[in-house]
Amino acid sequence: MTDNAQRIKQKVKSHIPKDWLTEIRISYRIVIETAKGIAQTGLINVAIITTMAAILTIFGALFRSTLAVSTIVEEMGTALEISAYLKNDANIKETVDQIKKFEHVKQVEFISKDKSWHDLKKEIAVPDIDNPLPNTLHVKVDKTKNISKVMTALEGLKGIDDTSYAKDLIKKFEIINQISHTVTLFVVILSCVLTLVVINNTIELVIQSRKDEIEIMRLMGVNNWYIKTPLVLQGAIYGFLGALIAIIPVNIISGYIVQMHNFFMIPISPYSQFLTVAALLFLSIGCAAGGSLMSIKKHLEV
Repeated sequence: MTDNAQRIKQKVKSHIPKDWLTEIRISYRIVIETAKGIAQTGLINVAIITTMAAILTIFGALFRSTLAVSTIVEEMGTALEISAYLKNDANIKETVDQIKKFEHVKQVEFISKDKSWHDLKKEIAVPDIDNPLPNTLHVKVDKTKNISKVMTALEGLKGIDDTSYAKDLIKKFEIINQISHTVTLFVVILSCVLTLVVINNTIELVIQSRKDEIEIMRLMGVNNWYIKTPLVLQGAIYGFLGALIAIIPVNIISGYIVQMHNFFMIPISPYSQFLTVAALLFLSIGCAAGGSLMSIKKHLEV
């Protein structure tokens, strides 16, 4: 190194607070210790990461499917309309204006009884009788969960004779949605438990292989967090790598789900894929780091 370069190096060092240098050295040593722990685990790393990737793939696929089912149920609910049948003496304009003011109502469409009768005669043969059909209002609601509120409000209007809605159909979709949420919750819990067990056993192996080294550091007065952090980071890295691998098959499954949305012409939530990836990373890194902490508390008195 030239004298000029040496002087520049010394000048830079003199402007860096000693505390910063200490923190940098400690951070560097933590990274080295983490890498050492991963290296000592050897080929078992492959089995650990592969196992976690398989667990997370199942979770990611179900989580993405649940988001899709929820979107479909919501869209189906808003696509279906409440039919409000008017009384013969009802003031149509006044009734429509009242309904438009209701909370959660998106759209109100008036269908005259003459049009309904004309359309019915096109579809089926009807006897030559006077038109028995009422004037009808088709009311669209913003969200499925608000349908009952709007129907109750409609039934309270003096111009409304009766209301109807495809309750049975939407109930079936809601049951499917509930089952999907329940299964996903079960898989989340199972994934967390399996991740904790896998990481717990892995970190235990690392602790056993470095038991003497850790004991020496403790005798030298090394801070407990310095001993814990590399082990926690090691678990978190396993979780992160497992999630990265799991994202590949989950993206493939997501592609098929997008095709299903397009086939049924149902819009896709723009945040579905982001939420799926975020959930994968959160679950994997969080549970893996948690498994490491559990193992540390169990096998180390630090």
